[in-house]
Amino acid sequence: MSPAVVAPGAPPDPSWTPAGSPAEAAALARSGATVLVTLPEPLDAALAAAAVYRWHGADVFVTGHADQVRQALEMTDSLAGRRPPALARRALA
Repeated sequence: MSPAVVAPGAPPDPSWTPAGSPAEAAALARSGATVLVTLPEPLDAALAAAAVYRWHGADVFVTGHADQVRQALEMTDSLAGRRPPALARRALA
């Protein structure tokens, strides 16, 4: 499943299961649950948390920084091999 980013205050889907830690997110993801994470407010903390939680399998992210978090999630998925990178360059010496 590709990650979803929702605004704070949006009603959660009843099928989403909240996670309080990366380890809990990983366990829920392994069991097949759609994992919900509410990210912290500061932008740098939200980006770091989004990347860590996505790496561990979280699917839905609640944040007020939708565009920046979406970009961090795409980068994390590319690094994890779940999607191709947006741009690939080969350096020649």
